[in-house]
Amino acid sequence: MLKFNKTRNKVLSAIFIIIVVAAFFLTPTGYYLEVPGTAEDTSQFVKVDGKHDKKKGNLLLTTVGIIQGTPFTLLKSLGNNFETIYSQKDLMGDENSQQYFKVQQYYMKSAQNSAVQAAYSKADKPFTKKYLGVYVMDVMSNSDFKKKLEIGDTITSINGYHFNNADQFIKYVRKQDKHSTVKISFLRDGKKKMASGKLVRLADTKRFGLGITLTDDTEAEGNPPTKIDAGQIGGPSAGLMFTIQVYSQVANKDLKAGRTIAGTGTIAPDGTVGPIGGIEKKIYAASEEGATIFFAPDDPVTKEIKKYEPGYVNNYHLALRAAKKLHTKMKIVPVKNLNDAINYLEKTKQSK
Repeated sequence: MLKFNKTRNKVLSAIFIIIVVAAFFLTPTGYYLEVPGTAEDTSQFVKVDGKHDKKKGNLLLTTVGIIQGTPFTLLKSLGNNFETIYSQKDLMGDENSQQYFKVQQYYMKSAQNSAVQAAYSKADKPFTKKYLGVYVMDVMSNSDFKKKLEIGDTITSINGYHFNNADQFIKYVRKQDKHSTVKISFLRDGKKKMASGKLVRLADTKRFGLGITLTDDTEAEGNPPTKIDAGQIGGPSAGLMFTIQVYSQVANKDLKAGRTIAGTGTIAPDGTVGPIGGIEKKIYAASEEGATIFFAPDDPVTKEIKKYEPGYVNNYHLALRAAKKLHTKMKIVPVKNLNDAINYLEKTKQSK
């Protein structure tokens, strides 16, 4: 009997150890890790006039990975220059993970639209901009539409009134009686829906509204037509590289010249390049993929930025630091706008 008890105790101890080890490696925490993602050839996502770019070389967009932290992965990341720990609040704000990634998909869509406008403008090719409605970025807790609208919906009309931009929508709502009920039409995943609700007082104001955070939802169409499908990749940071890819095709220019070129940065319709997060991880991903050139946003460090964030370092200098730590030979090129990137590629392909 004593031998049986000892055997049983050993088995229970072993099971306990397995459970503890499993918990250490697998149990999710309230934290996330931002890690190096991938460097993807933009030509696979872009079609101009129904065709992919077949020229030799690569234009790589770069990503970061977001993974849910476990005790093991969080501990392992300590001291790693290319992994950053974030709480869910710091990473996603008040959004849950599903809402967060929904908004990231919107940012990607917006980046693609801006890429088409910037590229076609640079190539002196015609394009049109279609207004779809206002995109719902958030629904306030006190909103009467809290359980009727979702992040990602696009409101197309209110009380039958169709508008051409978010300002028109806001002005129309302001004219309504604060006790009135309004009826909205909206799109969700391509399907038309309707909902009614009362106006609510907006936080820190005396005004009444739907109680949502919104932005314009637009769609740019070029001639010849361009289609960009980034799949599950989200966020605005691929804007610059998509623009270079689209421009090279619509202008019929070989900017790659057989090279592997990577980069990051938001893009505005006028070609201005903006800063992004996680650039150190993107340098890592690009270097691993064999890129020889990396475009980094050279965003201005204004007095206003220094006032609120005294230690702020712009994307370009963060990229230089990351490249130095990696001992990579990849050339880090500062860009403020689309012309900077195109001019650099045109100039350097001659000396390749």
